[in-house]
Amino acid sequence: MEPDAVNITQIINKKTLKHRRDDFAVCWIKREVNGIKIDDVLYKNVSNSIFFIDPKYQWKILKKCNTYSSGYILYLAKEVLNSPVLSNLHINKVRLFNSGEIPLFKLSPGIEKRTQAILEMIDELLGSQLNHKDDAILSLLNTFFVYCDGQCNIKSIASNNNSKSNIVYKFKQLVDQYIFEHHEVADYAKLQNISPKYLNECVKEVLAVSSKNIIIEQLLMRSRHALKFSDKSIKEISFELGFSSPDYFSYFFKTHTGITPSALRKK
Repeated sequence: MEPDAVNITQIINKKTLKHRRDDFAVCWIKREVNGIKIDDVLYKNVSNSIFFIDPKYQWKILKKCNTYSSGYILYLAKEVLNSPVLSNLHINKVRLFNSGEIPLFKLSPGIEKRTQAILEMIDELLGSQLNHKDDAILSLLNTFFVYCDGQCNIKSIASNNNSKSNIVYKFKQLVDQYIFEHHEVADYAKLQNISPKYLNECVKEVLAVSSKNIIIEQLLMRSRHALKFSDKSIKEISFELGFSSPDYFSYFFKTHTGITPSALRKK
């Protein structure tokens, strides 16, 4: 890999301008900014969004004058996206950067922490003299792209009118916040003052899965983590996750995974 084929900078200044003309840019706007302007079109309300921008576009990020970082910009040379490690991914140059549109992802709650950790590790490797660092960087980029392209995130096209995407993103925030209390789609629809039918319609259109699947996915993720990495009893875990009884928790877990909670713990 050529020197400077991968580069990471933070979004700190009042105005961040594109400065690597021929590189692809992945802009992760972590904290709220005034907006990102792409070819003279200003996109607002882009907190926690990742933009994938082809070199043909001119862009700049505008923020208030302060010293904290609002996110990261990952610059990638064409050779990096064409590397064998990344070329088999769906999330590649052909799909994302040459589609004639500007794809963006709204990261699911929790995933942003993993995303930041990956970018920080890449940045650390870039400044090191470690053996095989290029292989490590490509591996981390592969993981980063897999997380971005996961069903847990909300993909849309950059525009100023993504109302359904916003509803789905809010739904996923609410699931992350209230999963210990609410397991039904109707509960989350009520929190957004919309009908369960419309919420499910939005989720299916944006994520191609049902609203219930998102809730189940979150419950299983929390269940696996607690069973694997805590000393709590299955009874304690079941009540913490909002199940009415340990028996129902075990039934739920086995129905969706094929094994019982106790069997998972023995693995």
